Amino acid sequence: MSISRIVAKQYRDKVNQAYHQLGALSLPPEGWLRTLRHALGMSGPQLAKRLGVTKARVSRAEQDELTGSVTLKTMQNMAEAMNCRFVYAVVPSEEIEEMIKKRALQKAREKVKSASTHMALEAQTLSDEQLSFEIDRLATEMLEKMPSNLWSDE
Repeated sequence: MSISRIVAKQYRDKVNQAYHQLGALSLPPEGWLRTLRHALGMSGPQLAKRLGVTKARVSRAEQDELTGSVTLKTMQNMAEAMNCRFVYAVVPSEEIEEMIKKRALQKAREKVKSASTHMALEAQTLSDEQLSFEIDRLATEMLEKMPSNLWSDE
């Protein structure tokens, strides 16, 4: 196995780990900041005092979290003020291998469809079985070679 394949596998393993550990996790209706603060039994003014800001600033940050406009630094500072750790992650909706496989199949279908259209114009159509075989063959080839244009929308 080549070094680049080993490195790619390490990246996939790391992302899959996040998927398995956090995939079912969702944002609480009130946001993490307010939910955590309430879980601790901490008031807005108490958190504001720990941060050295106004109660209005704490309230604004909690609202900003819900609209997606809170900064990572604010999340980190507020988490630390509540003796917590702020963790940032981008978690896939499914395992990476499945995402790559679906994309390879999609690209293979597009390629076969294009070729099939040209063949039909020349009265050289393939059966559904032949088309399915060719799609699977191309997708498998893409999975093995991981072409650089796999994620290009052409």
